[in-house]
Amino acid sequence: MSFFKTFLNSPVGPKTTHFWGPVANWGFVAAAMADIEKPPEMLSGNMTGVMCVYSALCMRFAWMVQPRNYLLLVCHASNETVQLYQLSRWARGQGYLQLKEDKTASP
Repeated sequence: MSFFKTFLNSPVGPKTTHFWGPVANWGFVAAAMADIEKPPEMLSGNMTGVMCVYSALCMRFAWMVQPRNYLLLVCHASNETVQLYQLSRWARGQGYLQLKEDKTASP
C-alpha cells in the first residue's frame, strides 16, 4: 500500500500530465504497429518522417525535464523504432533502398 501511495503522489504519478501524456502517446506506437500489415504504398513518407523527428525531439525533452520522465522517454523510443521501420518500408516501396546490382560481374 505504501508503494501505491508513493507512486500516486509522485511528481510523475497519475495525478500529473507527466503520466497521462505518455499514456496517450502510446496510441502512436499502437497505430504504427497496426500499419505494419498495410502495404508500403499506403504509408505516407512525409507523415512518417515527421513522426520520427517528433519522437526524437520528445525523447530529448523527456531526458532533460526535471524530474526525468522515463515513461515518456520509453514511449518515444518505442515510437521512434516503429516509425523508422515504417519509413524504411516506405522507402523500399518507393525504390529508394534498392540493392544495386554488381556491374563488374561477367555473364
